[in-house]
Amino acid sequence: MSDVTAINELGEKFKQLKSEISKVIIGQDQAVDHVLFSIFSGGHSLLIGVPGLAKTLLVNTISQVIGLDFKRIQFTPDLMPSDILGSEILDENRTFKFIKGPIFSNIILADEINRTPPKTQAALLESMQERTVTVAGVHHKLSLPFFVLATQNPIEQEGTYPLPEAQLDRFIFSINLDYPTFQEEVEVVKSTTSDTKVELNSLLSASEIIEYQKLIRRIPVADNVIEYAVKLVSKTRPNTSMASENVNNYISWGAGPRASQNLILGAKVNAAIHGKYSPDIEDVKAVAFPILRHRIVKNYKAEAEGISEEKIIESLL
Repeated sequence: MSDVTAINELGEKFKQLKSEISKVIIGQDQAVDHVLFSIFSGGHSLLIGVPGLAKTLLVNTISQVIGLDFKRIQFTPDLMPSDILGSEILDENRTFKFIKGPIFSNIILADEINRTPPKTQAALLESMQERTVTVAGVHHKLSLPFFVLATQNPIEQEGTYPLPEAQLDRFIFSINLDYPTFQEEVEVVKSTTSDTKVELNSLLSASEIIEYQKLIRRIPVADNVIEYAVKLVSKTRPNTSMASENVNNYISWGAGPRASQNLILGAKVNAAIHGKYSPDIEDVKAVAFPILRHRIVKNYKAEAEGISEEKIIESLL
């Protein structure tokens, strides 16, 4: 199959996935798009929103629709790294045997990731980046495809630990879930307080997802689009030649090179699902907010004046 045919097929498959997910998830259109974008680009996503906005249900539904193994890890203050990765035990023959933890699955729902201390959060880092786990000096490969979809309640809430910048940078998208509209909430209440059961169809296999990820990597990108993405990221770095007055005033740290890479990957997926065979600058702009918002660190002045990350990114676009 040629890449052109495969891109057309991906666009069609994307519409089918959206239609199937909408049987369970009402509204949250953009959030669904961005989670699927991260899956096709081979990245991880962070879903941020107050309790009750169907973050867990969204991840569970997507895992069923794309036909992958799914494990949920509920992050709590007493969760240990071995609870995620697994541990060695002494068997009846007095030899050490490795018992795999829940990380050995295709989709990991890291529920309320900011409720656990940094040591346990860091246990995810190697698996997110390298797709391997090291226990007692032995490397264990994770089965592919592998995604971490983490949910997080707003950081101001009691009993939470802010995620370290190094870990935030591992997420391709930071996805904000908003309250539903009045009509959407009416539909949610109707569907969740009756005894109707929804049957979801599995539309993809693990091997198909891996093929689509390879296809995204093969999509060509013009130099001017790559330069635009790199310039956009460079503009977020205060006290550099490209930084605007807004950035110098309100940002402590800007985005790193991983942001530029992810902008291009995200733009490729955005182009492919809209039937384009190469991304343009509009595709980069389309994914700029979820890719940059968790990679820029505001200073106290921005906090005091109520300047949001979105407002700063908007000024750069």
